[in-house]
Amino acid sequence: MNMLHRLFLETILWTLWFLRRVISVDGRLYVFLNAPVFQPYLAYVGRLRARVAFLKASTTCPAYVEFLKAEGYKAGGRWRLSDLPAMTKENYIKRYSIERRCYGGAIPKSGVVIDESSGSTGQPNNWVRSAAERSDVKRILQLNYQLVFRDSGKMLLNCFALGPWATGMNVSMSLVDVGIMKSIGPDKAKLINTLKLFGPKYQYLIFGYPPFIRSVVDECDLDLSPYHIDFIVGGEGLSEALRDHLLRKASTVISSYGASDLEINIGVETPTTIGLRRTLLSRPELCRELFGRDTPPMLFQYNALDYVIETNADGELLVTIGRQSGAAPKIRYNIRDSGGTYRFRELNRRLLAHGIRLTDFASRTSHFPFLFVYGRNDSSVPFYGAKVFPSDIEQVLSASPTLHDAISTFQLATTEDANLTSFLHVHLERASTSAPMPLDDAVLHAEMFEGMKRVNQDFREVSRLFDPTQVIVHVHDHDTGPFHGRDIRIKNKYIA
Repeated sequence: MNMLHRLFLETILWTLWFLRRVISVDGRLYVFLNAPVFQPYLAYVGRLRARVAFLKASTTCPAYVEFLKAEGYKAGGRWRLSDLPAMTKENYIKRYSIERRCYGGAIPKSGVVIDESSGSTGQPNNWVRSAAERSDVKRILQLNYQLVFRDSGKMLLNCFALGPWATGMNVSMSLVDVGIMKSIGPDKAKLINTLKLFGPKYQYLIFGYPPFIRSVVDECDLDLSPYHIDFIVGGEGLSEALRDHLLRKASTVISSYGASDLEINIGVETPTTIGLRRTLLSRPELCRELFGRDTPPMLFQYNALDYVIETNADGELLVTIGRQSGAAPKIRYNIRDSGGTYRFRELNRRLLAHGIRLTDFASRTSHFPFLFVYGRNDSSVPFYGAKVFPSDIEQVLSASPTLHDAISTFQLATTEDANLTSFLHVHLERASTSAPMPLDDAVLHAEMFEGMKRVNQDFREVSRLFDPTQVIVHVHDHDTGPFHGRDIRIKNKYIA
């Protein structure tokens, strides 16, 4: 019965897929999917695709069949996605072999690319991408490119990590057809030499991790004012202060959300999300009402036709990829990112109560749903019951012009002494071009401590329980201490 049901649903979805392919031939046609009238339809078909993905995985993927049994799942009654167990690295990826996680229990014999995660939160993992899966990602990336930049012929300089890492190779393979591609990797000297070689007669779109792009802007010995440059960043959060800093040298700075565990470009910033986020910077009470914290998260929009995104009881995102093209299923996968979603209509209704309309932020507004992300839930340090996130430190540094320009990155750590007294350590790395910081230890400590109280309500509440001296700020010269010898090809490590 399940097989017949699956075939019936697949027939419907194939017809819908064909129609979408026709629409997706040109970005000017695809933009119609952004209209409000289509959103309930996209969400419905997205849930339908998720069900077909489940039926396929529960009959043809050995690891998923065993996983359902191990998690005690019992089919019966009305099928609901929310009843399925959530996949994690611990209960699924590390428990089953790469082959058993593929449909049919084997890696496809051709057309396959194996990506590796950066390992920034631990042991790297490997992910199998089929030819059809990569074709889908390529199509989505190209459509987003057309929608944002419209013209072709830009010189695309890919400075994401290359080799086995997912983002860099996928960007190069996906966008080579829409412009002049040069895959550089995170090498500042090669990037600057490329800009010198080809000069300002080209328009440049530069891809990279935010810290790398910042280091290029800060350390470049080339006058960039004659150049037309746009930046696409990803891999970690981007503060509005850093966006403003990069906009000194660029026309646009846009962030994309994705993960090697899932796929790149699940969500993308739009003028609407950027405008709303900037508004929330000065409205902490409204930000807390909408997103649960005083400081705004990263905000993206995504297509509900391709992704069903839920939030569990711990506030973590569960992502289901409904497309049937992948080599392995990803159903309710928990990447441990803290965040949630809003339908356009729901978010707009809540903002209207405060005199704000989403359509105020851009002349052309996408009605795709919103995805908000605060970062890895497991990338935080506990201190007296409060969770201190890297995004908190980023907000504190961004709010101080002196610290923002003088500090390149940071790490957090907690320790206990012999008396079991807890200490929170904030390690700061000087930027390579910065002069000695014009702040004494007491002023620096006060700025960091008060800043953390300002941006993190939980920290503010528990600060009555400990002495301020239990927060210790360490300043390290560039590439020394915990920052010595780090691999610039992967994302920064913020938890020591």
